Amino acid sequence: MRKSFVFLTGCCIIIGSVLISQSCSKSTDTTADILGNWVRSADFDGNARSEAVVFTIGENVYLTTGSTDRDKFKDLWEFNADRKYWTQKADLPGVARNGAVGFVINGKGYLGTGYDGVNRLNDFWEYDPIANQWLAKQPFKGTARYDAVGFSLNNKGYISCGFDGNYLKDLWQYDPAVAAWIQKASIDGTKRSGAAAFVVNGKAYIVSGNNNGAALGDLWSYDDITNTWTEKRKIVSQSDDAYDDDYTNIPRINGVAFVIGNYAYLTTGENGSLLSSTWEYNTVDDTWLERTSFEGTARTGAVAYTLNNRGFVLTGRSGSLSFDNCYELLPTQEQDDDDN
Repeated sequence: MRKSFVFLTGCCIIIGSVLISQSCSKSTDTTADILGNWVRSADFDGNARSEAVVFTIGENVYLTTGSTDRDKFKDLWEFNADRKYWTQKADLPGVARNGAVGFVINGKGYLGTGYDGVNRLNDFWEYDPIANQWLAKQPFKGTARYDAVGFSLNNKGYISCGFDGNYLKDLWQYDPAVAAWIQKASIDGTKRSGAAAFVVNGKAYIVSGNNNGAALGDLWSYDDITNTWTEKRKIVSQSDDAYDDDYTNIPRINGVAFVIGNYAYLTTGENGSLLSSTWEYNTVDDTWLERTSFEGTARTGAVAYTLNNRGFVLTGRSGSLSFDNCYELLPTQEQDDDDN
């Protein structure tokens, strides 16, 4: 009887070891490996909103446009990191809107496209922070649209993707030296709106977004020197290797991205439900690492910015509720639930 018990016990240990080994054969990630701590930062002083535009010039952050379930905005607010408060500046002269895009070239902010509640827009504006003045520039040459992405490379601005009644994947370059738009190579992948864009080491990236209600599982890099797009690894679990085991919650619509050092961070947004998961992208080895989930209320349509190599997420919405709070990600710290 004792020998039978020992035999059965040994079998259980062996079987259990095999099961554990099989369950861990592809992935070694555990919750203990996840780093990152979100801390509250200075709340936005304007009205709570979502789908706004944010850009940084020098030591200042600028936030404008956006909407709630009742109102659309065209006010402009400036945040100075040293003073830690927001100051209202000159309103955008164009119509109030949401879903616009913005970028910065040579110390000036640019804003265009969007939706005013009736019309898709193609107007384009330049903001001079020294004069606190907006100037109308040559309208965007692509079709009027909203939920596009904008970025700048080598003193030129770019607008891509979006929705004009159809999903889009075209790319347009704005050169402020000649105040003109030039069409460039379209993204090779699927048409989309509500994607996220970021720039790391002189290359622009567009990730995920919406096509016919589905969150896309791809990532594309743009080289403005060669005017070419390169597809990076898929952001879904599709290989036999371990690196993409947990990629299932990366794809999203209306998420936000910001850059700290040589890494990009993607967070918030929606994919069937609101998302708080946060992912760090390494452009060197083309892999994603999960970080601590966004610790504010889950939201979509937020904005994000990088200032002094620090990354922030603010505003957004959950259903009819709009937000005015702001959070900073400290990516190498352990999570602290008591600091928010």
